[in-house]
Amino acid sequence: MSVNKIPVGPFHPLLEEAEYFELKVDGETVVDIDLEIGWMHRGHEFISESKTFTQSIFLVERICGICSTSHPLALVHAVEDIDNIEIPLRARYIRTLIGELERIHSHLLWIGLAGHFIGYDTLWMWAWKYREPILQMFEMITGNRNHYGMMRVGGVARDVDPVIIPKLLEDLDIVDQKMVMIAGAAKDDPVLRSRLKNVGILTHQAAVDLCAVGPTARASGIAIDVRKDDPTDAYDLVEFNMIVQKNGDVYDKLVVRVLETLESTKIVRQCLEKLKVVKGPILNDVKEVSEGEGIGRYEAPRGEVFHYIRSDGTNRPIRHKVRAPSYVNIPTYVASCKGIPVADALITLAAVDPCYCCTERTIQLIDANRNPVAVDLLKLSREKTEQVRREIHD
Repeated sequence: MSVNKIPVGPFHPLLEEAEYFELKVDGETVVDIDLEIGWMHRGHEFISESKTFTQSIFLVERICGICSTSHPLALVHAVEDIDNIEIPLRARYIRTLIGELERIHSHLLWIGLAGHFIGYDTLWMWAWKYREPILQMFEMITGNRNHYGMMRVGGVARDVDPVIIPKLLEDLDIVDQKMVMIAGAAKDDPVLRSRLKNVGILTHQAAVDLCAVGPTARASGIAIDVRKDDPTDAYDLVEFNMIVQKNGDVYDKLVVRVLETLESTKIVRQCLEKLKVVKGPILNDVKEVSEGEGIGRYEAPRGEVFHYIRSDGTNRPIRHKVRAPSYVNIPTYVASCKGIPVADALITLAAVDPCYCCTERTIQLIDANRNPVAVDLLKLSREKTEQVRREIHD
């Protein structure tokens, strides 16, 4: 067997952020993959420990632009867990409303990009056009198309003006109609079926072994969803179905996201109807956070996001730990790609809907005596560049 290596990244048209994958191929067949993370680390956990709890909410919004509600929700859940803080009913519906609008926007963004990656630009144009009303709904509710600044410990920052609810429901009807059309395309279009069916299969057992979450897991027959398994906010007050497929291929991952979008519009519609009649405060004014530990979970569009907070009784965390879904989903790419043609490798990676900013971690180097070792990254970078330059010229 003659094995060659194909580098993908750290900068590549498929990768919206920097990451590095090395495909090992025998002819046109992928036999193995090496992953190298660490290109996008920005130190959010460390920075959070110097911020107040409210400031940390704004900080974690920027871990991922597409999950800019998921991280704040998991964070406030963790802080609220320390003192068992009760959330006003109206705030619970508003949180769920914002979270599900974000799920629709995220899934439509992915559907469009997936179409583009396989050369089906009509699907790309459809999905991004029909995503636009969702972003406009965000702007009507929060004032922003992204980074909404809505979450607070004890509730939400802003109420939903009842005057705009009819317009929001009207826009939602349009999104629903278009999603039914896209669902029909996913079901019947021969191009999509031939390009995605039986491609990049993640078996049920591999998904279990690698602890996959979100649509990546549900497409492989694993019925897990934080919204059902550990409901918070208003998820125990609304009706929706968990979408589970069994084949684990790229096509089933597409089907899961398309059908989940229809379920999310159902949840959004229920929340808006409830906000017409549920009155009361939107924030339980929390004066202080006790000493202790708390965990927060939320079903982000890509899967479970997890935040851990440790408090010493002051107004800022002394430890903040984040685990995003892509951190466990990206390794499933290796299991999905072995044995497939190189031409299918990139759409198989895209099917995970990876977010590299969410994934990154940093490490601390220590010597044999467990003392920290200082590393000059700039010097290492220059030495590496010089090494590559010599190899090219030789």
